Amino acid sequence: MHFMQVHYNINTLPGFKNAVVTIGTFDGVHLGHQQIIAQLKEEARAIDGETVIITFHPHPRKILVSKSAVQLLNLLPEKLELLAEKNIDHVVVVPFNETFSHQSPEAYITDFLFKKFKPNTVIIGYDHHFGKGRTGDYHLMETYGEKLGFTVKEIPERILNEVIISSTKIREALLNSDIATANNYLGYDYFFEGLVGEGNKLGRTIGYPTANLSVADDEKLIPGNGVYAVELLVQDSVKEIYNAIDARNHTDQQFSINPSATSRFFKGMMNIGFRPTVNGSSRTIEINIFDFDANIYGQHLRVYLKKFLRGEVKFKGLDELKMQLAKDRIQAMEQI
Repeated sequence: MHFMQVHYNINTLPGFKNAVVTIGTFDGVHLGHQQIIAQLKEEARAIDGETVIITFHPHPRKILVSKSAVQLLNLLPEKLELLAEKNIDHVVVVPFNETFSHQSPEAYITDFLFKKFKPNTVIIGYDHHFGKGRTGDYHLMETYGEKLGFTVKEIPERILNEVIISSTKIREALLNSDIATANNYLGYDYFFEGLVGEGNKLGRTIGYPTANLSVADDEKLIPGNGVYAVELLVQDSVKEIYNAIDARNHTDQQFSINPSATSRFFKGMMNIGFRPTVNGSSRTIEINIFDFDANIYGQHLRVYLKKFLRGEVKFKGLDELKMQLAKDRIQAMEQI
C-alpha cells in the first residue's frame, strides 16, 4: 500500500531523496494534469527519486485578485485524496499569502525552492511565472538551476494547453449540467460532499424521502440546476481522511493518506434547484437514496455525478411530480 505524505509546514520538511518537483494548483487533477504527473513519476523513476508536488492554499487568485470569487473543482482535501490515488510521494501545501507573493523571483528560487526542497529536477511549463509581479520565468529558473545544481525540465506546450482547455471545459460543462463532458475531461466522476440536514419532509409524504445536503465551502463548484443520477457514499471512512487532511485544522503536521478507504456505494437521484412545484425560494440540493431508510441527519455524504436526467420543471401539483419522480427513478437506475 502506498502512502502519500502531506506537509503543511515548509520549515520542517524532511530531506527528500533526489526530489523531482513540480509546482501548480492541480485543481481537478484531471486528465491534463495526469499527463504532468506521469512525466513527474517517469523522471523520478529514472533517478530513483521521490515525486514532490508543491501546491498553494488558499488559491493564489484569492490573494492576488481582490475579492475574487474562486470556484474550485476540488477543495484541498479532495485534491489531496486524488493525488494520493496517483501514488505521489509528497505533497507540500504552501500557505499562499501577501508576504509569499511579494518575494522576488530570485528569492523564490533560492530561499524557497532550493533551500527548502533541494531539488534534483524541477519540472515546469515554459509559461510558468513566479515571484513578485509574476516576473520570474522558465529561463530564470534554468539559469539558477545551472548555478545551484538542479535540472530544469519543460512540460510540453501541448500538455499545458490541454490542462487549460480541460479546466475551462470542465467548469463550463458542470455549470451547464453537462456531466458527460465534465467526467470525460476529469477521467473520473465529479463529486462533492456535504452534511445532511433536516429537509421540509415533503418528499416523505409522496414516497420519496430526501436528504437535504448543505455544502459548507462556497468555493466548491456546484453543478447547474436539474435532476441527476448519482452514486453516494455515506461516509465514515472517507470522512476520516477528509478530517485528517483538512489544512485549516492541521497547519503544521504531516499525514499519510491511505487512498483505498472503502465504503458501500448507494444509488440515488438528486435535484439541485429551487423546487418550483412547491414554490421554493432558495437553491437546495436534495437527494433520494434508493433502497435506504437509515437516519443520516448530521452525517457526511459524498455525491458522485453519473448522468444528467432532466432540467427542473414546475409541475401542476404533487401527483404530477410524483409520477415524474417514478420515471426519474427508473431512468436513474438504468444509468448507474
